[in-house]
Amino acid sequence: MVLRLPGRRPTRLPRSGGLSRRMRRRLAAVLAVVVLATAGIWSASAAGAFGDHSPVQRTDRMMRTHGAVIDTSYYTVGDPGTRRPAVLLAHGFGGSKDDVRPEAEKLARHGYAVLTWSARGFGHSTGKIGLNDPKAEVADVSSMIDWLSHRPEVQLDHAGDPRVGVTGASYGGAISLLAAGYDHRVDAIAPEITYWNLADALFPDNVFKKLWAGIFFTTGSAGSATGQQDGGGQAPVGPGGQDSSGGADSGGAGSGGAGQDGSASGGMSQSSDSSDRAGSSGTSADPADATGLARAGATVGSATEAGFGQSTAGSPPAAKTQRPAAPADPSACGRFEQQLCAMYQRVAENGKPDAAARALLEARSPSAVGDRIKVPTLIAQGQSDSLFPLGQADAMAKQIRANGAPVDVDWLSGGHDGGDLETGRMTDRVSQWFDRYLKHDASADTGPAFRISRTGGVDSTNGTSATRGAVSDRYPGLEGDPRTLPLTGATQSFANPPGGGPPSISAVPGLTGSSQLSGLGLGPALDMPGQFAHFETAPLKQNLRITGSPTVTVHLTSSSPDTVLFAKLYDVSPGKGGRASLPDQLVSPLRVEGAQQGKDVRITLPAVDHEVVAGHRLRVVLTSTDLAYASPAAAATYTVAPAGDGLHVPTAPGVASSGSPVPAWVWWLPAAGLLLALGLVLTGRRRTTAPAPDPALADVPLQITGLSKRYANAQDRYAVRDLSFRVERGQVLGLLGPNGAGKTTSLRMLMGLITPDAGEIRVFGHAIRPGAPVLSRVGAFVEGAGFLPHLSGRENLDLYWQATGRPAEDAHVEEALHIAGLGDALYRAVRTYSQGMRQRLALAQAMLGLPDLLILDEPTNGLDPPQIREMRDVMIRYAQGGRTVIVSSHLLAEVEQSCTHLVVMDRGRLVQAGPVADIVGSDDTLLVGLAGELPQPLADQVAALPEVASAVPVPDGLLVRLALPAGSGADGTASQAAARLLAELVRLGVPVSSMGPHRRLEDAFLTLIGGAA
Repeated sequence: MVLRLPGRRPTRLPRSGGLSRRMRRRLAAVLAVVVLATAGIWSASAAGAFGDHSPVQRTDRMMRTHGAVIDTSYYTVGDPGTRRPAVLLAHGFGGSKDDVRPEAEKLARHGYAVLTWSARGFGHSTGKIGLNDPKAEVADVSSMIDWLSHRPEVQLDHAGDPRVGVTGASYGGAISLLAAGYDHRVDAIAPEITYWNLADALFPDNVFKKLWAGIFFTTGSAGSATGQQDGGGQAPVGPGGQDSSGGADSGGAGSGGAGQDGSASGGMSQSSDSSDRAGSSGTSADPADATGLARAGATVGSATEAGFGQSTAGSPPAAKTQRPAAPADPSACGRFEQQLCAMYQRVAENGKPDAAARALLEARSPSAVGDRIKVPTLIAQGQSDSLFPLGQADAMAKQIRANGAPVDVDWLSGGHDGGDLETGRMTDRVSQWFDRYLKHDASADTGPAFRISRTGGVDSTNGTSATRGAVSDRYPGLEGDPRTLPLTGATQSFANPPGGGPPSISAVPGLTGSSQLSGLGLGPALDMPGQFAHFETAPLKQNLRITGSPTVTVHLTSSSPDTVLFAKLYDVSPGKGGRASLPDQLVSPLRVEGAQQGKDVRITLPAVDHEVVAGHRLRVVLTSTDLAYASPAAAATYTVAPAGDGLHVPTAPGVASSGSPVPAWVWWLPAAGLLLALGLVLTGRRRTTAPAPDPALADVPLQITGLSKRYANAQDRYAVRDLSFRVERGQVLGLLGPNGAGKTTSLRMLMGLITPDAGEIRVFGHAIRPGAPVLSRVGAFVEGAGFLPHLSGRENLDLYWQATGRPAEDAHVEEALHIAGLGDALYRAVRTYSQGMRQRLALAQAMLGLPDLLILDEPTNGLDPPQIREMRDVMIRYAQGGRTVIVSSHLLAEVEQSCTHLVVMDRGRLVQAGPVADIVGSDDTLLVGLAGELPQPLADQVAALPEVASAVPVPDGLLVRLALPAGSGADGTASQAAARLLAELVRLGVPVSSMGPHRRLEDAFLTLIGGAA
């Protein structure tokens, strides 16, 4: 994992308007002084013990340990005679010491001596990958602590006992925990997104997590590490071709033997580097060096994410091939120890872990020495993580706290599946943690005992993203304060298909975090027909925040003595056929034995932090297959029914959203707004007499007849010309057209903001003029809502409604907020809102008073796919009450899914109007994005699949037309066929990077406006 501070955008001052040149210079000087003073205060507080630009002394060494040579880098700043605590900084699986160089330099400038290294089998270190074997990788860490105890700049607690902390992510996080368990000299640790029990992580409830395990072992088996031989114990080859071991057998380092550099743990070869140069990766003997230390350059490459599988592309692994049983084939083991390789091959072939496999991984897990870890521990775990889910962090937090050590827990928004790992914030928090427990600085702010990263926001002062944290002074665990929700659903039967395919889909490594499959309507999560049962709660009456692991009890009867099931908890939007979303795409596998006669089974669902909006339902789904896991190959039938009192949902009411300071300048905005309002009042406005209402149109939300508007100072150039159409109640109308088609001009005339040159607009029979009373029945969101950033969402809405001069009881604020689904975000400052939350607040503002006609101009602008889906649901819910919505958008796929009718414009004229179905037609074509070139034989296999009518290579991937029965699609047949197709593509080894419908609306739209489809 790479921990880097995010780049900061330069702050730009607004251009001065009518000030004189001298006044502008004076103002610029004053502002420059203020900015520099503020920056000085900030940099003084952020730089730590040394300045951010203090030169870092880096020394590269090849350290000989038992059976391997370890490539290390040592970072210090300042006077080498000043003692300071040390930090061991570990990298993630598949990476090297170079990945953590930015964080190492920052910690060094913060007043620490920092030692990084490439673990066995990675980078330029030799040896085999032992998955943090206590006799190998853990022993290497103890050797490095021995070496630190002899450094003159490292603070000592006792002779041979340096003051030292250990931190790292994923693979490096596990070594942090193991070092604390095996070496009593470790004083504090900060593991991130890692495992507590590796057997439970790869074999949860004895179910084989085949996709992640396959990526994991493939990464380590792909060949020897860069610059090293395949055999353990051989040193890297230097740039001149010499053996950099200096002739030492079994991986000796340097020509001077053990103890040359004051180390008690073996010989060293070294080089010093206080610049940012990048040299050779190896070392070579330097005859001029009297101590026998060899010169070495340092490769500083581009950093990569170094968690398990992070170096692998987004494609799922190819179909399983036959591998020999134990003993393992050495040629297939790559950099892994043969014992681990044999274990993986055995489990992969059997599809089920055995006791020996579990024992091997458990012995190399932190849980094996959990009762020995008694040092202050900062645990950071990812919410978007199907490899090491939150349950792993929960187990480590409970054990270490039971040992009597201080423990803080931080749930990050990202994880191994993708998302934001918040590297800048976590780097700062780790520094503060070590300040408290290594430097013994009582003033260091280590943060809350428990923190959850929730919906992100945007800082309006600089445009950078801001993650909102919910905090508590205690860690509530995964059980929390449970609420019980009754479940409905009769006894249901479903099957495990022969061979376990086609499988259902939850998390797909490489696809899950990017929402690549959201175009199918359900994201990557798909449940195959006949392979699942489901039970639902009633619609919620109020918002519910789930924090932890829900539980449910079912009665299971199986035709097989060995049953494997996969449990999911969906959030389902209102209405029949409401869209179901799977929080973080997580699923809980479970293996049940002896259920032939029926038995009650208590299921622990995935741990999540997820808000369910009022009106939504929770759906528990049990499937017999999942693409990410191995399921029995034998066919079986299962029968399940709810047991117990329902679904138990954990909550954490003590976890509250944290605030953030308000910039002083925002208090000037109300005064500016007051002056602007005063100017508007003084200038007044000219009123015109409107035509009489038309009783025949009293129930018609909108009728436009012969509408025209010329461009300014033009007699024959029109922005809108002879436009006519009509909108009825309950319709969601999509207004489409290329840039310059006249859409926004038409909407501005509809709202009375500008006056047409010809034609008329009638809303519920009343002609539209500036200030027309009927405009009180129109709500609009066009070109920004103008929120005050220092006020909360609720305060902004109240202020807006007060400005209308209408009674407060007419606002219907609660109804508008219920439809918009803002939840507890309503009471936070708007400057902390994400773009999606700002858009939803703008919708709530437009819906105040529950207008009968709602106008939205590009409401999904700047939103990501999940936020777009939420916005779509909001519009559909609003129209369900008989109201009318007009949407102008360039996102044709969203218009197709959310609108009932379309109006297409081009060059100011109406091109076509009518129901979406009449313009679009059926949808049976998918575009499969590919991560690489698809060989023709593989393309022919895809075309021969029973779900495929045709498969044609295109520049963007593969265009697949599904083989659907006539008249199907609306009943979900297309989605089911798409799910089967995805499973088959993965089975064939097709490098899928994305898959979604090839929308026909795009073809129709381009044809209508004269483009090429």
